[in-house]
Amino acid sequence: MKRIPHKWLVVISVLFGTFTVILNNSMLNPAIPHFMEVFDADAVSTGWVITIFMVMMGVTMPLTGYLGDKIGKKQLFIGGLSLFVIGSLLGSFSWNLPSLIAFRGLQGIGGGFMMPLSMALIFEVFPREERGLATGVWGIAAMMAPTIGPTLGGTIVEMGSWQWLFLCNIPTGILGIIFSAIVLKSPASEGELRFDLSGFVSVTIGVGAILVSLGRISELAHLQDPLNIILILIGGISLYIFIKIEHRKEQPLLDLSIFKVSAYSVSVWVGVTSSVSLFAGIFLIPLLIQTVYGYDAIVTGLIFLPAALLTGLGMTVGGRILDRKGPTLVVTSGLVIMTVGTLLFGFISMQTALWVIFALNAMRGLGMGLSQIPATTAGMNAIPEKFVSRGSAINNVFRQMSSALGIVFISVYFEVRRAHVMLTNGSIEEASLQAIQEGFILVAVLTFLSIPAGWLLGRKTKEALTEGVN
Repeated sequence: MKRIPHKWLVVISVLFGTFTVILNNSMLNPAIPHFMEVFDADAVSTGWVITIFMVMMGVTMPLTGYLGDKIGKKQLFIGGLSLFVIGSLLGSFSWNLPSLIAFRGLQGIGGGFMMPLSMALIFEVFPREERGLATGVWGIAAMMAPTIGPTLGGTIVEMGSWQWLFLCNIPTGILGIIFSAIVLKSPASEGELRFDLSGFVSVTIGVGAILVSLGRISELAHLQDPLNIILILIGGISLYIFIKIEHRKEQPLLDLSIFKVSAYSVSVWVGVTSSVSLFAGIFLIPLLIQTVYGYDAIVTGLIFLPAALLTGLGMTVGGRILDRKGPTLVVTSGLVIMTVGTLLFGFISMQTALWVIFALNAMRGLGMGLSQIPATTAGMNAIPEKFVSRGSAINNVFRQMSSALGIVFISVYFEVRRAHVMLTNGSIEEASLQAIQEGFILVAVLTFLSIPAGWLLGRKTKEALTEGVN
């Protein structure tokens, strides 16, 4: 340990927790049909195993800035990871579906405390000119876990017991707690902070209602469900009230004034775009491999492996380029590569060789690695140091909501288009392929329109640093 600089030990300790949380959540997605059999429940009820985690993370994240400053980032990070481990242990003992959902909610609270603090803890120990590489290494966990999680989860369910989906979190979680207790430092807390109760209530209702509604939507009919419509309206109104409240507060829960820093705002947009593209691919590619081409889940998992490796490579290389040259080249290049890889998925056919799918998905992974985390780091570098924790919290809330929105949009589009195409073409494979092609093209249009954001981010970052924002 003494031979490794302390700042890199911080990255390692944060990696333990981050990877554990994200991997576990993605592992549970393929287990939903199995939970339906185990607990004799329908798809809507069982879907809450995923939804509750997403909702509890979303409503907890806005608190991390305040609590991190109040009680200390180290204490809150360890507390969040401890809650996640406890939730994992209790989850393995679940005796019915409601108990499983409750323990998943506890996991979500723990994860909600941890995720925004991960980047904030790294920013505390790295100077600005080294943060690109550091966050690139950390970001490997954030981007690779969703790609390998479904395959690992499916394997555990098929070859073992579902309880291991939860028990496998405990060793790495405990290691993360021990490592964090030893490595992380405890700076003095800011005792004079006041809690923004009205802001907390409004943002909790807003984010919670929207995430619940998105978690309930997977086909067109769900968009017409009165309850979903009401939830979206309540969420939108609550977030509008939250914005009004925060502008009047001396000590807001989330200081929205950081959006006045253009570089930060642009970086959030790039992060949102990358999240939508990532989760759209996670939804569409398994359908392509299994429904259209007829391969099994193992092949599906292998498709994601090169993408995960190149994502990690892109983040590491992209971080170095960011530190040396700024965000313009790396973020713009990443968005271009991601756009091209996504667009080419729109022109595959029933005869397309499997290696082409490997290559295109790997290209998308490289593009995401070069764009998302470097853009986020550049945006965070542009805001005042005292806002890093809250800026990270806002980033994570947007990423959480955009991920959910991306899956909802692409899943609804897929179901509607496949059904429409099948009316004229009786083959489910051909109909599925066309819907998947169109879905990728739509995502490619979104990423294409975001390419200028890479250039704009570079220009705005230079302006912010020249003006001495920090």
